[in-house]
Parts: sequence; C-alpha cells; structure tokens
Amino acid sequence: MIVAIAGPIGVGKSTVAKLLAQQLGYRYISGGEVFRDIARQRGISVTEVNRLAERDPSLDHELDRRQRELAQQGDCVVESRLSGWMVEADLKVWLKAPSEIRAERVAARERQPIAAAQAELAERERSEWARYKQLYGIDVDDLNPYHLVIDTTKWSAEAIARALAGLVQATQMTTTTTTRRKQ
Repeated sequence: MIVAIAGPIGVGKSTVAKLLAQQLGYRYISGGEVFRDIARQRGISVTEVNRLAERDPSLDHELDRRQRELAQQGDCVVESRLSGWMVEADLKVWLKAPSEIRAERVAARERQPIAAAQAELAERERSEWARYKQLYGIDVDDLNPYHLVIDTTKWSAEAIARALAGLVQATQMTTTTTTRRKQ
C-alpha cells in the first residue's frame, strides 16, 4: 500500500509521515530531504535551491521522477508538497495549518527568529507554487486529488499518524475481503 502525505512547509508532513511509516513498518520517502541534500551538496540554502529550480526545471522533474520510482516498489509513505499529485497512492492526505503556526514550527526547527522563518516560508512557497503551476499546471489550492484533509493544529502528530494507520489497516482489510469475495 502506498500512502502520500502532502501539504505546505512546516505543516508536519515529515513528522507524521515518519511516525506512520514506523507504525506500519513501511519505507519512508521524503521529497524535502532530497531537496535539502541538493542544497547541502551545493553549499547553498533551500531558498537558493528554489531560485535555481525556477531557472532549471530539471531539479523538480528529477525529484518527482525519483519519488514515483521509489513509491512503485510498494508499501511506503511518501512525503512531499506534491506527493498527492505526483504519486499513484492508495491513500492521499493533505495536511494544513495556518501560516503563523507553520512559521513558528520552522523557526524552532531551523533555530531562527520567527520573522525570518515567516519571510523564508513566504518566499519558498511563492517560488514553489509558481513552479508547480508552470511545470505541471497544478493549483495547490485544488485539493481534489486528496482523500483526506487534516488540520495539524487540532491533533498531535502521533494522534494523526495513529488515525492514518487505522485507515490504512481498514483499507487493507477491505481490500482483502473484496478480493476473497471475487475468488
């Protein structure tokens, strides 16, 4: 079973996806980590990688291609801003939270002032959302590909992961029962 966890920066995608993958015993695939690796390899910030990607679409295409290939190997949780659009998943989840909350989370994670995190978040999202629209025709406000939309300010990452694990297990049981009936 393939689960896609998507949403904007600082919403808790990585935390929820890691916990879910751990609970299910699935592989964890992170789009953000691939992008951060590119930044580290080049000795630049993630914001600078985004600016580079505005001029060089091959960075986004490589990330998306790699995620699809890894996901096709089965039983995984794929986490990225566009995983619900880019990966054929059995369960697609969009996580959301207000920008102020997301900026606080990013500031804590990156050990930077909240104002700096807010500015970086706004710039990265502007860059990414414009690229996704230009490259793929994706409007990130269109949540139609997603089965679930969850506000991460309402529940802890642990509670969300447990709920999603329950849905995955229920889906697997339903699939098994349906398969048996057809035989």
